[in-house]
Amino acid sequence: MDRFNICYLEWNSFCDRDMPAVLRGLGQNVIKIHFEGYRMKEEEVERLLETSLGQSSCDFLFSFNYFPAVSKYCASHHVKYVSWVYDSPHIHVYSYTVLNPCNYIFLFDYAMYEELRSAGIQTVYYMPLAVNDVKLGALQNGLEQRKKYAGEISFVGSLYTEPKNRLYDKFRSISGYARGYLDGLIQAQLHVQGYNFLREMLSRDIVAEMQKAYPTDPNAESAMSPEEIYADYVLARQVTSIERREILEKLGEKHSVNLFTYDRSVCISGVENKGAVDYDTEMPYVFMNSKINLNITLRSIKTGIPLRAFDIMGSGGFLLTNYQEELFEYFEADKDFVYYTDYGDLTEKVDYYLLHEEERKQIAQNGCRKVREQHNLRLRVQSILDIMTGEGNETVAV
Repeated sequence: MDRFNICYLEWNSFCDRDMPAVLRGLGQNVIKIHFEGYRMKEEEVERLLETSLGQSSCDFLFSFNYFPAVSKYCASHHVKYVSWVYDSPHIHVYSYTVLNPCNYIFLFDYAMYEELRSAGIQTVYYMPLAVNDVKLGALQNGLEQRKKYAGEISFVGSLYTEPKNRLYDKFRSISGYARGYLDGLIQAQLHVQGYNFLREMLSRDIVAEMQKAYPTDPNAESAMSPEEIYADYVLARQVTSIERREILEKLGEKHSVNLFTYDRSVCISGVENKGAVDYDTEMPYVFMNSKINLNITLRSIKTGIPLRAFDIMGSGGFLLTNYQEELFEYFEADKDFVYYTDYGDLTEKVDYYLLHEEERKQIAQNGCRKVREQHNLRLRVQSILDIMTGEGNETVAV
């Protein structure tokens, strides 16, 4: 295998503690660069990279998620830029900088990949997310962890109640017709799993009303339309916020539910808000020690498997999730994981699997084995390196 000097942009992403170790385990030389992410101005990024790369030989830069300013620097200095995106949508991949030939942009949501490829963009690749199987396999689930994190049903994630996420509130001042239309659209989307129609249902008149209340014209470097921004960043988030709360409320009526989220002000009857958990040191124990772990996918993720689903299964937890197309390409329903079609189906399956412990544990074990063996970071990184050396599939990497 070729040995690369990889400059790794460390910006507090989910896998920052895992990826350098995985790369080194594959014989790669890793130089970490402390990076402030999207808070940095373009000239600050350029100064940082000029200083950092001037002190070391670099075959390519790597980051989780895509940074246009980094791509610009790499394009002008003839350095390859590898990014692995775990957000969907990720507004920055609609930047015109994605066309830079220095880019190797890996997307976990096949629908996003297909959209960009069909537009003629040759710098994007498909790459599902993964877990650090070595780290998860080494965790010791002792009595202390079992006492602290044990529960019947758990959900780890945002309800989008934080002020920065309450974007839909900005449309309180629009006309009654437009607000009624948007409310109805959100309610309709709540009842449909597996297909997102928000973007195509936004007419020019409705968008014009939205623009008055919350102007959000993309900058000159973005190919993302206002319709796409409103649908994926505002409406999809609102649908998910309502959906997650309604599910927790419904389950809390009958069962003990633990919620792990940043907003400690969230109060739902029957649900204990335990606050946020650390991704590396606490979250796996939540999944290990909860009888049922929920995945309620952010509605802007069209077909991809969220990192949360991989993390649940990879930690040995039982996964109960909404329908997500790509799950069925890699896993077997009712053997590796369980999915629900609507709220009624969800409550029935919660009742069933809380009573059938052995079946629940077997499904969790099957999912865990498959994730750790077939969906680990070592295999994914090897696929990335193969593409970098021209040995991998140039269209789709799995």
